[in-house]
Amino acid sequence: MKAAFLPDRGVVKVSGEDARAFLDGLITTNVELVRPGVGRFGALLTPQGKIIVDFLVTEAPEAHGGGFVFDVPLALAQAFATKLGFYKLRKKVTVDNLSPQLGVMAVWGGAPATKPDLAFEDPRDPQLGWRIFVPDDLVDETAAAIGADVTDSEAYEAHRIACGAPRGGVDFIYGDAFPHETNMDRLHGVDFDKGCYVGQEVVSRMQHRGTARTRTVRVRLGGSVPEIGLPVTAGDKAVGTMGSSANGVGLALLRTDRVADALEAGLPLTAGGLPISLVSPDDVKATPKQASA
Repeated sequence: MKAAFLPDRGVVKVSGEDARAFLDGLITTNVELVRPGVGRFGALLTPQGKIIVDFLVTEAPEAHGGGFVFDVPLALAQAFATKLGFYKLRKKVTVDNLSPQLGVMAVWGGAPATKPDLAFEDPRDPQLGWRIFVPDDLVDETAAAIGADVTDSEAYEAHRIACGAPRGGVDFIYGDAFPHETNMDRLHGVDFDKGCYVGQEVVSRMQHRGTARTRTVRVRLGGSVPEIGLPVTAGDKAVGTMGSSANGVGLALLRTDRVADALEAGLPLTAGGLPISLVSPDDVKATPKQASA
């Protein structure tokens, strides 16, 4: 079992007697399902349904003051806290950016021998492992307590990519991507049965009409590694954009209908002129439309 401190992750806490209802009316996940030791994946969206910030969230036990603790991109932690503060109005809610005091450790390749108070299984995919909120100076001590070997964050990046989990800022652009495009619907990041939240109308329409045409897809690399942001082409047509990669596997944001047509026509895929191929051709097959609710 491996553990790595993730220096690109920050921590925001939302507490107060109105915190649960406040959050449930804003974000894509069902906050009613969040409990100490149980996390959810979700996002705060624009009214147009695009991702402002995505996150993992769990509830802190009473011994840690209660409230909801968010694992967010460090670069967006303060902006996220400020945005939540803008929405709270007269609600009894406190929002704190705890990133200077608290960080995030990822654990994978097994279950922790003991479960720290602020630990939870990654809700996106069991293969991704566990997350633990911990100060950076306690990483070695925490890893020893749970029976994990400490490695670097690059090792976790390779694991994340192999699992097909996109990372904002490298695999998609914040403010420009819909949840379906980053596979949030497939990674348990959107609850389609909960009440209203910001951007819900657009996301629900995409779900029920089956109109998502762009997806984050795993690709195999042909040796050389394409840079992030390079166009993916099929023949002379652009079909997407290259994202992060490691150990011969990468993620690409692709127009699935165009890629499916290219594969049927026998056209090769390239990223910046370098050959790539799909890990699974099923990733670009159309998702059956769902009946409107």
